[in-house]
Amino acid sequence: QEQLVESGGGLVQPGGSLRLSCVASREILDNYDIGWFRQAPGKEREAVSCISGSDGRRYYADSVKGRFTISGDNAKNTAYLQMNSLKPEDTAIYFCVAVWDYCSEEDVKYWGQGVQVTVSS
Repeated sequence: QEQLVESGGGLVQPGGSLRLSCVASREILDNYDIGWFRQAPGKEREAVSCISGSDGRRYYADSVKGRFTISGDNAKNTAYLQMNSLKPEDTAIYFCVAVWDYCSEEDVKYWGQGVQVTVSS
């Protein structure tokens, strides 16, 4: 059973916007927080943002603060990553993840399949 399904990736020009969506299973929503990681060509996989289901606390990587916003809609079993003012260095495969505690790779328990985001002129 697929527990995390991403959508919304694509090609956008620098300065543009995209919104990624992640539909999560009940098992994940009841037990884990949701986050987004990304991996760019030639770079290590990194945490982008996470949101706590219990109190709504949010984490953002320094590189995306002020540009990206993570949110969740429990009624739709969906988490979102709104990405504004996109830069070429944001180009990466983006993964929706279920995290246990911290927004770190060690705490990722489930991975989505990933969606490609390409920022290019």
